[in-house]
Amino acid sequence: MSDSHINLLVTGALGRMGKAVIDCSANDDAIKIVHQIDVGDSLLAVLPDCNTVIDFSFHAFTAELLRACVDLEKRIVIGTTGHSDDEVKLIEEASKMIPIVFAPNYSVGVNLLFWMSGKASEILGENFDIEVMEMHHRLKKDAPSGTAKRLAEILAESRGLIYNEHAQHGRDGIIGERPKNEIGVHALRGGDVVGDHTVTYAAVGERVELSHKASSRDTFANGAIRASKWLQDKPAGLYDMQDVLELK
Repeated sequence: MSDSHINLLVTGALGRMGKAVIDCSANDDAIKIVHQIDVGDSLLAVLPDCNTVIDFSFHAFTAELLRACVDLEKRIVIGTTGHSDDEVKLIEEASKMIPIVFAPNYSVGVNLLFWMSGKASEILGENFDIEVMEMHHRLKKDAPSGTAKRLAEILAESRGLIYNEHAQHGRDGIIGERPKNEIGVHALRGGDVVGDHTVTYAAVGERVELSHKASSRDTFANGAIRASKWLQDKPAGLYDMQDVLELK
């Protein structure tokens, strides 16, 4: 499936991230945006002209995109978040036939935060309580962010815990003392915040915080473009930005 040049289809082209990918691709000689589509446009009418898709559309579109890309043997970089468990399974199944990069966040800095957060959890140990806080603009539709969820999953894995059992999304009322194995996840919304994420490790007498703050969507767009280049010579499989950045 290897090609020397990336003929790119951008899905979700009218959204904030789609526009950022288009703008950031303009000065990259390795990238040629052949088509860009959004809601109401025909995927099958344009997909044959492309060898790679960068998708920042909506999770409900994923199944249609996967079917078409498997049929036509196209590579996909999926930046859309908010997928259901069933939709994630569809991605996993498709990756057995085509190469896919699927990541909750394409920022190089955030992916370093993923790696550092897991290491810090291992080093600090179980005496440190863990809380994850994220903030995004008022128009964001899903909560918590895909990035915050992935952070909590990484932290749960580092402690031998299960995200769905140990993540606590906000607190209200007389809830009693904080359980030792709880991982708090908190979503703030307001203004035009591009994306802030902080992991707090709190023990008696000290606290450690790891943070990433994004001021431009270009950082995510450039990461997705970098992933599309990395994907060109890869066999079928499911990859993420940790693979792209060789952090594993």
